[in-house]
Amino acid sequence: MLGTVLLLLALAEPVCPSAESRRAEALKRLLEVFGMEDPPPPPAHSKQPPQYMVDLYNTVANADGVTKNPDVLEGNTVRSFLDKTHGEKMRFLFILSSVAKNEKILTAELHLFRLWPRATNGPKRHHLCQVSVYQVLKKEEPDAPEGRKLLAARRVPLQDSGWEVFAITQAVRDWMEDESSNQGLLVMVQGPSGDPLDPPVLQFASGGDHHESKKPMLVLFTDDGRRGASLPMAGFPGRSCPPGTAPAMAMPRLTRPRNTRSLDRIQPCQRHPLSVDFEEIGWSGWIISPRGYNAYHCKGSCPFPLGENMRPTNHATVQSIINALKLSEGVSSPCCVPDKLYSINLLYFDDDENVVLKQYDDMVAGSCGCH
Repeated sequence: MLGTVLLLLALAEPVCPSAESRRAEALKRLLEVFGMEDPPPPPAHSKQPPQYMVDLYNTVANADGVTKNPDVLEGNTVRSFLDKTHGEKMRFLFILSSVAKNEKILTAELHLFRLWPRATNGPKRHHLCQVSVYQVLKKEEPDAPEGRKLLAARRVPLQDSGWEVFAITQAVRDWMEDESSNQGLLVMVQGPSGDPLDPPVLQFASGGDHHESKKPMLVLFTDDGRRGASLPMAGFPGRSCPPGTAPAMAMPRLTRPRNTRSLDRIQPCQRHPLSVDFEEIGWSGWIISPRGYNAYHCKGSCPFPLGENMRPTNHATVQSIINALKLSEGVSSPCCVPDKLYSINLLYFDDDENVVLKQYDDMVAGSCGCH
Protein backbone atom coordinates (compact mmCIF):
# COMPACT_ATOMS: atom_id res chain seq x y z
CA MET A 1 0.00 0.00 0.00
CA LEU A 2 2.68 2.47 1.03
CA GLY A 3 4.77 1.51 -2.00
CA THR A 4 1.85 2.46 -4.29
CA VAL A 5 1.66 5.89 -2.64
CA LEU A 6 5.36 6.53 -3.26
CA LEU A 7 5.12 5.39 -6.85
CA LEU A 8 2.25 7.71 -7.59
CA LEU A 9 4.14 10.61 -6.05
CA ALA A 10 7.06 9.83 -8.35
CA LEU A 11 4.73 9.90 -11.39
CA ALA A 12 3.82 13.51 -10.64
CA GLU A 13 7.40 14.78 -11.09
CA PRO A 14 8.04 17.36 -13.88
CA VAL A 15 9.24 15.93 -17.18
CA CYS A 16 13.05 15.91 -17.48
CA PRO A 17 15.57 13.09 -18.06
CA SER A 18 15.83 12.20 -14.37
CA ALA A 19 12.06 12.44 -13.93
CA GLU A 20 11.54 10.21 -16.99
CA SER A 21 13.85 7.64 -15.46
CA ARG A 22 11.98 7.80 -12.16
CA ARG A 23 8.65 7.51 -13.97
CA ALA A 24 9.80 4.41 -15.87
CA GLU A 25 11.05 2.82 -12.66
CA ALA A 26 7.83 3.73 -10.85
CA LEU A 27 5.66 2.19 -13.60
CA LYS A 28 7.83 -0.92 -13.56
CA ARG A 29 7.38 -1.27 -9.80
CA LEU A 30 3.64 -0.64 -10.13
CA LEU A 31 3.40 -3.44 -12.69
CA GLU A 32 5.12 -5.72 -10.17
CA VAL A 33 2.37 -4.88 -7.67
CA PHE A 34 -0.08 -6.17 -10.30
CA GLY A 35 2.02 -9.26 -10.96
CA MET A 36 3.20 -8.29 -14.45
CA GLU A 37 6.53 -7.69 -16.15
CA ASP A 38 5.17 -5.60 -19.04
CA PRO A 39 1.77 -4.03 -19.68
CA PRO A 40 -0.32 -6.07 -22.14
CA PRO A 41 -0.86 -4.32 -25.49
CA PRO A 42 -4.38 -3.00 -26.15
CA PRO A 43 -6.47 -5.30 -28.41
CA ALA A 44 -5.73 -4.77 -32.11
CA HIS A 45 -9.43 -4.20 -32.86
CA SER A 46 -12.29 -2.87 -30.78
CA LYS A 47 -13.29 -5.87 -28.73
CA GLN A 48 -16.09 -6.50 -26.26
CA PRO A 49 -15.40 -8.65 -23.18
CA PRO A 50 -17.64 -11.69 -22.69
CA GLN A 51 -20.81 -10.72 -20.84
CA TYR A 52 -20.19 -13.51 -18.33
CA MET A 53 -16.91 -11.87 -17.29
CA VAL A 54 -18.51 -8.42 -17.03
CA ASP A 55 -21.35 -9.82 -14.91
CA LEU A 56 -18.90 -11.68 -12.69
CA TYR A 57 -16.85 -8.50 -12.17
CA ASN A 58 -19.99 -6.53 -11.24
CA THR A 59 -20.99 -9.26 -8.77
CA VAL A 60 -17.59 -9.28 -7.07
CA ALA A 61 -16.67 -5.57 -7.12
CA ASN A 62 -18.21 -2.13 -6.86
CA ALA A 63 -17.75 0.60 -9.49
CA ASP A 64 -14.23 1.41 -8.19
CA GLY A 65 -13.16 -2.23 -8.32
CA VAL A 66 -13.14 -2.63 -4.52
CA THR A 67 -14.27 -6.12 -3.48
CA LYS A 68 -17.83 -6.15 -2.17
CA ASN A 69 -18.46 -9.93 -2.18
CA PRO A 70 -15.19 -11.58 -1.07
CA ASP A 71 -16.58 -15.13 -1.06
CA VAL A 72 -17.74 -15.22 -4.69
CA LEU A 73 -14.43 -16.04 -6.38
CA GLU A 74 -12.74 -19.40 -6.07
CA GLY A 75 -9.08 -18.41 -5.95
CA ASN A 76 -8.01 -14.94 -7.07
CA THR A 77 -7.99 -15.21 -10.87
CA VAL A 78 -10.65 -15.98 -13.50
CA ARG A 79 -9.57 -16.36 -17.12
CA SER A 80 -11.77 -16.67 -20.20
CA PHE A 81 -10.66 -18.25 -23.49
CA LEU A 82 -12.51 -18.24 -26.82
CA ASP A 83 -12.62 -21.21 -29.18
CA LYS A 84 -9.80 -21.35 -31.76
CA THR A 85 -11.29 -23.93 -34.18
CA HIS A 86 -12.69 -21.20 -36.46
CA GLY A 87 -16.29 -22.35 -36.42
CA GLU A 88 -16.31 -26.14 -36.26
CA LYS A 89 -19.73 -27.23 -35.02
CA MET A 90 -18.89 -29.75 -32.28
CA ARG A 91 -15.11 -29.50 -31.90
CA PHE A 92 -13.52 -26.89 -29.66
CA LEU A 93 -9.93 -25.87 -28.96
CA PHE A 94 -8.69 -23.42 -26.33
CA ILE A 95 -5.08 -22.18 -26.16
CA LEU A 96 -3.90 -21.88 -22.55
CA SER A 97 -0.38 -20.52 -23.08
CA SER A 98 -1.12 -17.38 -21.03
CA VAL A 99 -1.72 -19.40 -17.85
CA ALA A 100 1.37 -19.27 -15.63
CA LYS A 101 2.90 -22.57 -14.55
CA ASN A 102 2.65 -21.59 -10.90
CA GLU A 103 -1.12 -21.03 -11.07
CA LYS A 104 -3.16 -23.65 -9.27
CA ILE A 105 -6.04 -24.91 -11.44
CA LEU A 106 -9.15 -24.94 -9.25
CA THR A 107 -12.09 -25.27 -11.64
CA ALA A 108 -12.47 -25.26 -15.41
CA GLU A 109 -15.82 -24.81 -17.16
CA LEU A 110 -16.90 -25.16 -20.79
CA HIS A 111 -19.62 -22.60 -21.60
CA LEU A 112 -21.74 -23.38 -24.68
CA PHE A 113 -24.75 -21.41 -25.89
CA ARG A 114 -27.61 -23.74 -26.78
CA LEU A 115 -29.60 -22.61 -29.84
CA TRP A 116 -33.31 -23.12 -30.36
CA PRO A 117 -33.82 -26.59 -31.91
CA ARG A 118 -34.47 -26.97 -35.60
CA ALA A 119 -37.93 -27.98 -36.74
CA THR A 120 -38.07 -31.70 -37.57
CA ASN A 121 -40.39 -33.62 -39.87
CA GLY A 122 -42.33 -36.69 -38.77
CA PRO A 123 -44.59 -37.52 -35.85
CA LYS A 124 -41.84 -38.41 -33.38
CA ARG A 125 -40.16 -35.58 -31.49
CA HIS A 126 -37.73 -35.78 -28.57
CA HIS A 127 -38.24 -33.53 -25.56
CA LEU A 128 -34.83 -34.33 -24.04
CA CYS A 129 -31.43 -35.15 -25.42
CA GLN A 130 -28.10 -36.12 -23.90
CA VAL A 131 -25.09 -33.87 -24.33
CA SER A 132 -21.68 -35.46 -23.72
CA VAL A 133 -18.35 -33.62 -23.57
CA TYR A 134 -15.18 -35.57 -24.36
CA GLN A 135 -11.49 -34.78 -24.04
CA VAL A 136 -9.87 -35.60 -27.38
CA LEU A 137 -6.91 -37.95 -26.87
CA LYS A 138 -6.16 -38.73 -30.52
CA LYS A 139 -6.77 -35.90 -32.95
CA GLU A 140 -6.96 -38.28 -35.92
CA GLU A 141 -9.51 -40.60 -34.25
CA PRO A 142 -11.74 -38.47 -32.00
CA ASP A 143 -14.81 -40.62 -32.73
CA ALA A 144 -13.12 -43.90 -31.75
CA PRO A 145 -13.63 -45.02 -28.12
CA GLU A 146 -9.87 -44.99 -27.46
CA GLY A 147 -9.55 -41.56 -29.07
CA ARG A 148 -11.58 -39.70 -26.46
CA LYS A 149 -12.35 -39.58 -22.72
CA LEU A 150 -15.73 -38.66 -21.25
CA LEU A 151 -15.61 -35.54 -19.07
CA ALA A 152 -19.26 -34.65 -18.51
CA ALA A 153 -22.72 -35.74 -19.66
CA ARG A 154 -26.17 -34.33 -19.02
CA ARG A 155 -29.74 -34.49 -20.28
CA VAL A 156 -31.06 -31.13 -21.45
CA PRO A 157 -34.53 -30.04 -22.63
CA LEU A 158 -34.93 -29.23 -26.29
CA GLN A 159 -37.60 -26.56 -25.94
CA ASP A 160 -35.25 -23.90 -24.68
CA SER A 161 -32.09 -21.93 -25.43
CA GLY A 162 -29.33 -20.46 -23.30
CA TRP A 163 -25.98 -21.28 -21.72
CA GLU A 164 -24.94 -24.79 -20.72
CA VAL A 165 -21.91 -25.15 -18.43
CA PHE A 166 -19.84 -28.36 -18.18
CA ALA A 167 -17.03 -29.06 -15.71
CA ILE A 168 -13.81 -30.07 -17.52
CA THR A 169 -11.25 -29.45 -14.75
CA GLN A 170 -9.28 -32.68 -15.15
CA ALA A 171 -8.76 -32.10 -18.89
CA VAL A 172 -7.30 -28.64 -18.28
CA ARG A 173 -4.99 -30.00 -15.58
CA ASP A 174 -3.77 -32.60 -18.09
CA TRP A 175 -3.13 -29.90 -20.67
CA MET A 176 -1.21 -27.77 -18.19
CA GLU A 177 1.08 -30.70 -17.35
CA ASP A 178 1.67 -31.51 -21.02
CA GLU A 179 0.83 -28.74 -23.49
CA SER A 180 1.09 -31.12 -26.47
CA SER A 181 -1.77 -33.23 -25.06
CA ASN A 182 -4.25 -30.41 -25.72
CA GLN A 183 -6.14 -31.82 -28.71
CA GLY A 184 -9.34 -30.02 -27.85
CA LEU A 185 -12.84 -31.11 -26.91
CA LEU A 186 -15.57 -33.03 -28.72
CA VAL A 187 -19.27 -32.55 -27.96
CA MET A 188 -21.83 -35.20 -28.96
CA VAL A 189 -25.64 -34.93 -28.91
CA GLN A 190 -27.61 -38.15 -28.52
CA GLY A 191 -31.12 -39.29 -27.71
CA PRO A 192 -32.20 -39.79 -24.08
CA SER A 193 -31.12 -43.43 -24.18
CA GLY A 194 -27.78 -42.68 -25.85
CA ASP A 195 -28.88 -43.43 -29.42
CA PRO A 196 -27.40 -41.22 -32.16
CA LEU A 197 -29.55 -38.44 -33.62
CA ASP A 198 -29.16 -37.74 -37.32
CA PRO A 199 -29.43 -34.91 -37.97
CA PRO A 200 -28.78 -33.59 -34.44
CA VAL A 201 -31.80 -31.74 -33.11
CA LEU A 202 -29.67 -29.63 -30.79
CA GLN A 203 -26.87 -27.30 -31.81
CA PHE A 204 -24.58 -24.88 -30.03
CA ALA A 205 -23.43 -21.47 -31.22
CA SER A 206 -20.04 -21.61 -32.94
CA GLY A 207 -17.27 -19.04 -33.01
CA GLY A 208 -17.65 -18.12 -36.66
CA ASP A 209 -21.38 -18.23 -37.36
CA HIS A 210 -22.92 -16.44 -34.39
CA HIS A 211 -22.74 -13.23 -32.41
CA GLU A 212 -19.63 -12.70 -30.31
CA SER A 213 -21.72 -12.75 -27.12
CA LYS A 214 -22.65 -16.40 -27.81
CA LYS A 215 -19.20 -17.75 -28.68
CA PRO A 216 -18.01 -20.99 -27.00
CA MET A 217 -15.82 -20.17 -24.04
CA LEU A 218 -13.58 -21.85 -21.50
CA VAL A 219 -13.66 -20.22 -18.05
CA LEU A 220 -10.76 -21.07 -15.76
CA PHE A 221 -10.67 -20.35 -12.01
CA THR A 222 -7.13 -20.33 -10.64
CA ASP A 223 -5.04 -19.12 -7.73
CA ASP A 224 -1.62 -17.57 -8.36
CA GLY A 225 -0.52 -17.84 -4.72
CA ARG A 226 -0.21 -14.07 -4.21
CA ARG A 227 -1.49 -13.03 -0.80
CA GLY A 228 -1.40 -9.74 1.05
CA ALA A 229 0.37 -9.08 4.33
CA SER A 230 -1.50 -9.57 7.56
CA LEU A 231 -2.21 -6.66 9.86
CA PRO A 232 -0.94 -5.12 12.11
CA MET A 233 1.51 -3.88 9.52
CA ALA A 234 4.60 -5.99 10.08
CA GLY A 235 6.65 -3.89 7.65
CA PHE A 236 6.41 -0.76 9.76
CA PRO A 237 8.98 -0.88 12.58
CA GLY A 238 8.08 0.88 15.79
CA ARG A 239 11.18 3.08 15.75
CA SER A 240 10.36 4.99 12.58
CA CYS A 241 7.28 6.21 10.75
CA PRO A 242 6.68 5.41 7.07
CA PRO A 243 7.51 8.23 4.65
CA GLY A 244 4.56 10.56 4.19
CA THR A 245 3.23 10.19 7.72
CA ALA A 246 3.63 12.93 10.24
CA PRO A 247 5.40 11.88 13.42
CA ALA A 248 3.68 12.98 16.57
CA MET A 249 5.15 15.95 18.40
CA ALA A 250 7.04 14.92 21.53
CA MET A 251 5.51 15.89 24.85
CA PRO A 252 6.74 19.40 25.72
CA ARG A 253 9.00 19.89 28.72
CA LEU A 254 7.30 21.41 31.76
CA THR A 255 9.70 24.35 31.69
CA ARG A 256 8.79 25.25 28.09
CA PRO A 257 5.56 27.15 27.42
CA ARG A 258 2.97 25.17 25.41
CA ASN A 259 2.43 26.54 21.94
CA THR A 260 -1.32 26.01 21.64
CA ARG A 261 -1.57 27.30 18.07
CA SER A 262 0.99 24.82 16.72
CA LEU A 263 -0.72 22.00 18.61
CA ASP A 264 -4.07 22.98 17.08
CA ARG A 265 -2.53 22.73 13.63
CA ILE A 266 -1.46 19.12 14.16
CA GLN A 267 -3.95 16.87 12.40
CA PRO A 268 -4.78 13.60 14.13
CA CYS A 269 -4.23 10.29 12.35
CA GLN A 270 -6.88 9.85 9.67
CA ARG A 271 -7.54 8.58 6.15
CA HIS A 272 -7.06 10.87 3.14
CA PRO A 273 -8.00 10.33 -0.55
CA LEU A 274 -5.41 9.04 -3.01
CA SER A 275 -6.71 8.70 -6.56
CA VAL A 276 -5.20 6.14 -8.94
CA ASP A 277 -6.16 6.97 -12.55
CA PHE A 278 -5.26 4.20 -15.03
CA GLU A 279 -5.70 6.53 -18.01
CA GLU A 280 -3.19 8.98 -16.55
CA ILE A 281 -0.51 6.32 -16.35
CA GLY A 282 -1.28 4.95 -19.83
CA TRP A 283 -3.06 1.72 -18.89
CA SER A 284 -6.58 2.47 -20.11
CA GLY A 285 -6.06 0.56 -23.38
CA TRP A 286 -5.91 -2.87 -21.74
CA ILE A 287 -7.80 -2.37 -18.46
CA ILE A 288 -11.55 -2.75 -18.99
CA SER A 289 -12.70 -1.96 -15.43
CA PRO A 290 -12.31 0.04 -13.30
CA ARG A 291 -11.01 3.23 -14.90
CA GLY A 292 -9.32 4.01 -11.60
CA TYR A 293 -9.84 3.73 -7.86
CA ASN A 294 -9.28 5.53 -4.57
CA ALA A 295 -6.42 3.84 -2.73
CA TYR A 296 -6.53 6.28 0.24
CA HIS A 297 -3.51 6.90 2.49
CA CYS A 298 -2.97 7.52 6.18
CA LYS A 299 -1.53 10.75 7.53
CA GLY A 300 -1.51 12.57 10.83
CA SER A 301 -0.13 12.52 14.33
CA CYS A 302 -0.49 10.03 17.15
CA PRO A 303 -0.18 12.28 20.22
CA PHE A 304 -0.32 11.15 23.83
CA PRO A 305 -2.78 10.09 25.15
CA LEU A 306 -4.08 7.86 22.33
CA GLY A 307 -7.87 7.88 22.24
CA GLU A 308 -10.05 5.00 21.03
CA ASN A 309 -10.84 6.98 17.86
CA MET A 310 -7.20 6.44 16.84
CA ARG A 311 -7.69 2.67 16.97
CA PRO A 312 -4.39 2.06 18.79
CA THR A 313 -3.00 -1.37 19.46
CA ASN A 314 -1.97 -2.20 23.03
CA HIS A 315 1.63 -2.02 21.86
CA ALA A 316 1.09 1.48 20.42
CA THR A 317 -0.50 2.61 23.68
CA VAL A 318 2.48 1.39 25.71
CA GLN A 319 4.92 2.91 23.19
CA SER A 320 3.08 6.25 23.42
CA ILE A 321 3.36 6.23 27.22
CA ILE A 322 7.08 5.36 27.14
CA ASN A 323 7.68 8.14 24.61
CA ALA A 324 5.67 10.71 26.57
CA LEU A 325 7.36 9.96 29.91
CA LYS A 326 10.83 9.67 28.31
CA LEU A 327 11.32 6.35 30.07
CA SER A 328 13.63 5.04 27.37
CA GLU A 329 16.00 6.68 24.89
CA GLY A 330 15.23 6.55 21.17
CA VAL A 331 11.59 5.49 21.44
CA SER A 332 9.45 7.48 19.02
CA SER A 333 5.71 8.00 19.15
CA PRO A 334 3.47 5.55 17.26
CA CYS A 335 2.84 6.06 13.55
CA CYS A 336 -0.32 6.61 11.54
CA VAL A 337 -0.70 3.59 9.22
CA PRO A 338 -3.50 1.54 7.60
CA ASP A 339 -5.01 -0.95 10.02
CA LYS A 340 -7.56 -2.34 7.58
CA LEU A 341 -6.88 -3.04 3.90
CA TYR A 342 -9.31 -3.98 1.13
CA SER A 343 -8.70 -5.83 -2.13
CA ILE A 344 -9.51 -4.52 -5.60
CA ASN A 345 -10.41 -6.36 -8.81
CA LEU A 346 -9.20 -5.66 -12.35
CA LEU A 347 -10.95 -6.82 -15.51
CA TYR A 348 -8.45 -6.63 -18.37
CA PHE A 349 -7.17 -8.03 -21.67
CA ASP A 350 -4.00 -10.13 -21.37
CA ASP A 351 -1.23 -10.50 -23.97
CA ASP A 352 -3.37 -12.95 -26.00
CA GLU A 353 -6.48 -10.73 -25.83
CA ASN A 354 -8.17 -13.10 -23.39
CA VAL A 355 -10.24 -11.38 -20.71
CA VAL A 356 -9.00 -11.87 -17.15
CA LEU A 357 -10.55 -10.98 -13.81
CA LYS A 358 -7.93 -10.78 -11.07
CA GLN A 359 -8.22 -9.86 -7.41
CA TYR A 360 -5.35 -8.04 -5.66
CA ASP A 361 -5.07 -7.97 -1.87
CA ASP A 362 -4.20 -4.97 0.31
CA MET A 363 -4.76 -2.25 -2.29
CA VAL A 364 -7.08 0.16 -0.46
CA ALA A 365 -6.62 1.60 3.03
CA GLY A 366 -9.96 0.90 4.69
CA SER A 367 -9.13 2.71 7.93
CA CYS A 368 -6.16 4.19 9.74
CA GLY A 369 -4.81 3.78 13.23
CA CYS A 370 -1.85 4.48 15.46
CA HIS A 371 0.56 1.53 15.53
